Amino acid sequence: MKDKNSNIKYPPVRLKDVAGYVWYGIKSSKLAMFLTIAGIAGASVFEIITPLYFKRFFDLLAFVPDKNIVAAQLIDILLMILFLNVCAWVFWRVGSFANVFFQAKSMAVLRRQAYGYLIHHSYNFFANNFSGALVQRVGRYARAFERLADRITWNLVPLIVRLTGIAIITMSIEQRLTILIIGWAALYIVVNYFYSLWKLKYSIKAAEADSRTTAVLADTIANQNNIEIFSRHQSEKDNFKEVTEEQRKITAFNWNTDLGMDGIQAALIFIIEFIILYFTVRYWQVGVVTIGTFVLVQMYVIGLGMRLWEFSRIVRDFYEGYADMKEMVEIMKLPYDIKNAPGAKPLEVSAGEVVFNDVNFYFNDGREVLKGVNLKIKAGEKIALVGPSGSGKTTLVRLLLRFYDAISGNILIDGQDIKKVTLESLRNNISLVPQDPILFHRTIMANIRYGRQSAADEEVIKAARLAYCDEFIDNLPKKYETHVGERGIKLSGGERQRVAIARAILKNAPILILDEATSSLDSRSEALIQDALDVLMKGKTVIVIAHRLSTIRKMDRIVVLEKGIIKESGSHKELIAKDTLYKKLWALQAGGFIRNGNGQEE
Repeated sequence: MKDKNSNIKYPPVRLKDVAGYVWYGIKSSKLAMFLTIAGIAGASVFEIITPLYFKRFFDLLAFVPDKNIVAAQLIDILLMILFLNVCAWVFWRVGSFANVFFQAKSMAVLRRQAYGYLIHHSYNFFANNFSGALVQRVGRYARAFERLADRITWNLVPLIVRLTGIAIITMSIEQRLTILIIGWAALYIVVNYFYSLWKLKYSIKAAEADSRTTAVLADTIANQNNIEIFSRHQSEKDNFKEVTEEQRKITAFNWNTDLGMDGIQAALIFIIEFIILYFTVRYWQVGVVTIGTFVLVQMYVIGLGMRLWEFSRIVRDFYEGYADMKEMVEIMKLPYDIKNAPGAKPLEVSAGEVVFNDVNFYFNDGREVLKGVNLKIKAGEKIALVGPSGSGKTTLVRLLLRFYDAISGNILIDGQDIKKVTLESLRNNISLVPQDPILFHRTIMANIRYGRQSAADEEVIKAARLAYCDEFIDNLPKKYETHVGERGIKLSGGERQRVAIARAILKNAPILILDEATSSLDSRSEALIQDALDVLMKGKTVIVIAHRLSTIRKMDRIVVLEKGIIKESGSHKELIAKDTLYKKLWALQAGGFIRNGNGQEE
């Protein structure tokens, strides 16, 4: 199935697939699950036996030869009813407390299962999915299990026990009553099942509509600043109205079909109650049943009617839960497009040489990005990637990090094909300082320490000082314990970039990628950061996606790309001395930025 909101094609998911993933979540709590089912089933058995004593109670009242003798017998029966109710109460409590442990633990395991698989998907996967929709899928996966477990525990198990017990007991009294009750129950269940099965496709559509609404909501909230800047409040409200209106229609249709089923169920209950009591009267008339049988049958019909009424909700919640869980299972069944090769070994970086051999890359839509790129970066060499927008600079470093995999050709680090080493070891040996760093909504200390989790506070503070983070941190009320807000929104762009540089300093990987790491800094801050970067770059292989001359001039070599092809390579002095693309770009520069042919900043 292809997601309408992305170009990702998900594998087909069947009921057995969902059941298999759910079993993973509950198998560690099998004892609690057994106690839950045993407790609820046991309580239901006692509740079925109890009406038998009410039957005896009223049969005695109907034949009273001696009130004193009968009174003593009635009290004995009442004591037995009390005992049975106490037993049912105990079993209910055992099942209830076991169920709390069972469901709480299973839901936690299912959330970890979903998150654990989701987080290893590739850059391309997350680029093609709304973050809000993914968050919702993880949440609904666990909540759907809770709903299903509740229905099975509190509705389905008691219904099965009651049907079985009532069939056995009424069979010993009057077989025709058994046929009436079981026949009614079977008809009720069949009607419910096929009605709910027909409604399944609409439940799935409702879940999809809910996901779309959440995705649009999350996307607009994340882009609230753009809405303000372009005054697009009304168009965004119109767009949100459109998706919520679509959700309203499918939701209303689902609810109306539920009301239709409720009407059918109510009719089945009062019709069968009349029929059963009518035939019971006829059997009493000919002396087949007693007065107590009326009480027994009425209690069974009322109790069974309540349980059967809930059967539609069992089927409904089962399929709705299936629809909710299916969305997450699709993600967990989707193979990783970037993963460790069989037998992958840790990358061992002895020098830091990087080689691109005839690398080609294009996206799924057929758009070519890199064409036959051959590039050798010597150990310790510092190169700048330069070129107009869309020339493939960023894609080249993303291939090195294996955010994408090359369509053909290979990339080597110290002679090791990066597709044959573990992803963890590859990325542990590369530091990236992006142009627009995104931070966790955690403390500044935690965000910097993300570069190396084992670092002591003193090491984190030293890295922060080298990146000149202390200049703004010292002015914060909570210093390093200040939370930076979602995506680091409480910090300015320059402050976020300094945190990202501090993180790279702390990581101290042998290969360093700078995606215009000083672009968000003012002139004074940039001068300070350049000193920090000079220290950071020493002894490392450095790749810089460059737009500013202050960065380019310090590089050993400049590599110019255009339309996915390396057009030229050399030092600034060599390239500027010839009639090169670089020279043309240089001529278009203003204030340290490279401009494209339309005069727009790159």
